[in-house]
Amino acid sequence: MRVVVVGATGNAGTSVVQSLGADERIGSILGLARRLPQWSPAKTEWGCVDIADDSTDLAGHFAGAAAVVHLAWQFQPTHHPTTTWRTNVRGSARVFDAAAAAGVPALIHTSFVGAYSPGPKDRAVDESWPTDGWPEATLCREKAYVERVLDAFEPQHPEIRVVRMRPGFMLKREAACEQHRLFRGPLVPKRLTRPERMPAIPAIPGMRYQALHTDDAAEAFREATVRTVHGAFNLAAEPVVDAAMLAETFGARIFPMPGWPVRAAVSAAWRTRLLRTPPSLFDAVLHFPIMDTSRARRELDWAPRYTVQEAMREWLAGLREDAGLPTPPLAASPAGGAGEARTGAGTRS
Repeated sequence: MRVVVVGATGNAGTSVVQSLGADERIGSILGLARRLPQWSPAKTEWGCVDIADDSTDLAGHFAGAAAVVHLAWQFQPTHHPTTTWRTNVRGSARVFDAAAAAGVPALIHTSFVGAYSPGPKDRAVDESWPTDGWPEATLCREKAYVERVLDAFEPQHPEIRVVRMRPGFMLKREAACEQHRLFRGPLVPKRLTRPERMPAIPAIPGMRYQALHTDDAAEAFREATVRTVHGAFNLAAEPVVDAAMLAETFGARIFPMPGWPVRAAVSAAWRTRLLRTPPSLFDAVLHFPIMDTSRARRELDWAPRYTVQEAMREWLAGLREDAGLPTPPLAASPAGGAGEARTGAGTRS
């Protein structure tokens, strides 16, 4: 099989490329990204493309592929949602149309738990839960809109096997610095993420969400690529992240706290550019449903190798160590936080 991975140099992309390269059924991989990496994983060649550029011949890159895995996504700048819309929604539609034009038989798209409408925290929902997102959060709104694009695409192209992967937050050692740049920002010291500096964990109502190790998510992507499955798959590891789980993991105590002071602080920091996470995403996480992963376990024979605690510990170690990979998104920050502020690293990673 020849597989094209769109967005192959980021957190998910690097893990997916490595997972595919280790599978004997995969003959070659074409990794596409805006910026070419100094990295040579097995069976992989590279192509430089920007899916938001209407002049790019995506179909030419997809010709002869057995599957296209679409991972490209732009998280920043959160202050300019029209910019992210151009890549995330219009760019995704261009990828889908190019796959159809090239006659690619399988399309695996990366959605997210944030595509789901608000749901319960005390029970798990399956893939039939509505995908209307949290409309005020750009990330969720765009993920939900791309789900609508695929709703229209699938009946128009019944010859294409379409898979929608809906993971929770994906964590790994090599992605820690990138995620710090994207969501925290250069003025949030990394030392504050050390477990020994968190003697107490706030228990905020509704703050329960799911995560998994990125390598485990990549294994599910690989299985979806080589199997004849279609439809949506929820991906998450155990246990669910909440204050009790974090307190046990880091040996901290819990104290109750309403959500509004945290939300107000996040809002003020985001408006003044001290933080890159918008308050709307904080609101969205409070409404994410808990996902049932039974379908992935059953139809993909998938089971996470890492617990959420193990993935978190590895992520924190990567942050302390400035871990990364020789790809533009995952490279260490230039000159630390000062370099991020000066160069704008993370604003369009």
